[in-house]
Amino acid sequence: MAEFGRKKIRVLVVDDSMLARKVIMDGLSAHGGLEVVGYAINAVDARNKIKQLRPDVMTLDVQMPGMTGLDFLKSLLPQNPLPVVLVSSLNLGVFDALHAGAVDFVRKPDRDVSTEVFVRTLAAKVVEASRAKVQAPAAAVTPAAPAAALGASVSGRVIIGLGASTGGTEATLEVMKRLPEDIPGMVIVQHMPTGFTKMYAERLNKLCRMEVREAKDGDEVKRGLALVAPADLQCRVLRSALGGYRVSCKPDERVSGHRPSVDALFLSMAQNVRCQMYGIIMTGMGRDGAAGLLAMRKKGAYTIGQDEESCVVYGMPRAAYEVGAVTVQASCKDISTALLRHLRSRPGGR
Repeated sequence: MAEFGRKKIRVLVVDDSMLARKVIMDGLSAHGGLEVVGYAINAVDARNKIKQLRPDVMTLDVQMPGMTGLDFLKSLLPQNPLPVVLVSSLNLGVFDALHAGAVDFVRKPDRDVSTEVFVRTLAAKVVEASRAKVQAPAAAVTPAAPAAALGASVSGRVIIGLGASTGGTEATLEVMKRLPEDIPGMVIVQHMPTGFTKMYAERLNKLCRMEVREAKDGDEVKRGLALVAPADLQCRVLRSALGGYRVSCKPDERVSGHRPSVDALFLSMAQNVRCQMYGIIMTGMGRDGAAGLLAMRKKGAYTIGQDEESCVVYGMPRAAYEVGAVTVQASCKDISTALLRHLRSRPGGR
């Protein structure tokens, strides 16, 4: 039941499949804080329904006949800055749709994702999206001006942890594409459905200068490599017997409600890393990462929080800032500058 005095979030469901529409509409209607005000079967129908029904949030199938969800977003959002949650099968096109301005996405039910989990996740994403700042469709993704190699200005071992959630796929890319190919070893946690983290890592690898790939249990954390935590596994940094560092990727319990969890990553760094370390927390709903980033800062890490103005959802960075975990706040486009400036000013590590 919706809280007394609080309006329900009005949702428009857009999907060409009658079965999918029924599952989504029935599932969202059962959520006390949501009201399904209508549905549309294609982009043209959706455009008309938006004008008639004025929804707060729209769920959108990525693959539809006629105008695709991606093309619809590109034409819709400049005139109608409406929060959109994508409903997608395991498809690389979802990242193009996020780049076009969608807030978040949910994986369609299949043999790996039950209908119950799908509906519960979608309802939570719709609630999050209703509070999000809608970004205008961005230009085609191109690498930023080449960042000067760090070279000998950073000697010794350095490890960087980065965590993000809602809005984070594009925000993380914005940071990563501005970093040099010899950046110190990075470990990234991005809340994402099963199956998509590998595709996301491959996308970053194509668009960024360093190597980026989905992490595997036991992978070494090393210079010039960014590891993306696999969906549904906890990713932690551990010290190896020879003094280096590796990642552990295990199906452990959820931490702060998530797997992978930003807190799990950051806390492991605070506990295990004995060299210079950095923590970056970016856009996302909730508090995941705040406690871990604070622990890192107390161990001497330099920590960066994305500022409110550039966040799609200023939740995780706000929580981290309010507990004193953030050394400096910066816009999405300036985080890389802040990181590189500090790296160059403090060479060394053990």
